[in-house]
Amino acid sequence: MTKQDLNTITRLDFSKKLKQSNLLEPFLAFLAFTLAFCLFVACFVYLNSQTLIFHGFPWFKLSSAASPPPPAPTVDQRLGFLEKSGDTDGYCDVYDGRWVWDDNYPLYQSPDCPFIDSGFRCLENGRPDSFYTKWRWQPKACNLPRFNATRMLEKLRNRRIAFVGDSIGRNQWESMLCMLSSAIPNKDSIYEVNENPITKHRGFLVFRFADYNCTVEYYRAPFLVAQGSAPMGAPEGVKMTLRLDLMDRTHCQWVDADVLVFNSGHWWSHEKTTNRGCYFQEGMEVSLNMDIATAFGKSIETLLNFVGGQVNTNKTQVYFRTYSPEHFRGGIWSNGGHCHHIKLPDFGSNPDKTETHVEILSRVLSRHPRVIETMNVTPMTYRRQDGHTSVYHFGRGNETEPPGEDCSHWCLPGVPDSWNELLYARFLEWESVHSTPML
Repeated sequence: MTKQDLNTITRLDFSKKLKQSNLLEPFLAFLAFTLAFCLFVACFVYLNSQTLIFHGFPWFKLSSAASPPPPAPTVDQRLGFLEKSGDTDGYCDVYDGRWVWDDNYPLYQSPDCPFIDSGFRCLENGRPDSFYTKWRWQPKACNLPRFNATRMLEKLRNRRIAFVGDSIGRNQWESMLCMLSSAIPNKDSIYEVNENPITKHRGFLVFRFADYNCTVEYYRAPFLVAQGSAPMGAPEGVKMTLRLDLMDRTHCQWVDADVLVFNSGHWWSHEKTTNRGCYFQEGMEVSLNMDIATAFGKSIETLLNFVGGQVNTNKTQVYFRTYSPEHFRGGIWSNGGHCHHIKLPDFGSNPDKTETHVEILSRVLSRHPRVIETMNVTPMTYRRQDGHTSVYHFGRGNETEPPGEDCSHWCLPGVPDSWNELLYARFLEWESVHSTPML
């Protein structure tokens, strides 16, 4: 058989096998898979783009202006917070809203503010992202006034604003110092009146803005009521008590301030009270059976009675900023709880159950609603799992911090700035209603 005959037979065999193999079937299967994959990707991109558009996230150059319009108005269509609306009689719930991305944020940079202690300087302590600084709180029904440091300082001229509470209150106080100081080129004109450095180990700190003769003050009072040694004859195991019927000893220093911002809650726990031998006292009676929720409610009653009787609320604005949620995952601060991996806010729904501290606070303060105004930042702050100091509370000059992550306190700039923007809006509203001339 010749070579040519062999080639002819080979071609004939290949042709028969090709007909038998039917290449059309695998081609159709491949085509169907490709189409299904493309459809899945298209649906995924569409659904996620709607989410990103809704929340004003800038990836893909999307913004809140591109959101589907009905029924909510766009940002530009919303009334300003201080403007009047015939439909709502001028009322706007500034605590009902969402977080939107804003390239104009933050309001200041931490290296430019010398009034932040090292534990809140997340970027300078090595945090690699700054996403958490770019979110602005947007109420549903109105626009907040843009924070104007010069305007607020002018209204605070010859006056005092004091933050009274725990270390989360100090977090907010340092934020306010930075926000106001952004309008002051000469930072040396802002100084602590007793020449004390900012540190959480101080019971109180008072910073004067010399150009405006105003002070921005912080008083450490984590329970707001007095804490002291156990009385004579106290039951065994009682090392100290919380005097639920007496204000914290710092009250004589802040009682005459022109703006008061209270907070409390993080220390009202078994771990920081009864577990340490700290029980609850009224008069000379110490209770071993009173639960913490009841004791917290009594402390708020004492605060309400004190402010109602001792603070001139025609002159002084009084606010209570509600509990700031923690975001520990996999434990608490002392046993491996963490949050450093979270880089974005939570865009899901709010929890069904209201935080216990907020329920108690609202119930007590509602008895005399004109004495202390509640700033309910708890729901909005619940979403900001991304803004904690976490592992970035260590830095130069801060080596004595305990090991572990901090998912309670907040990076600065960050979430407390938004609380202060809400405070600024309420502050301006109060000023517009009260016609008492500035001193």
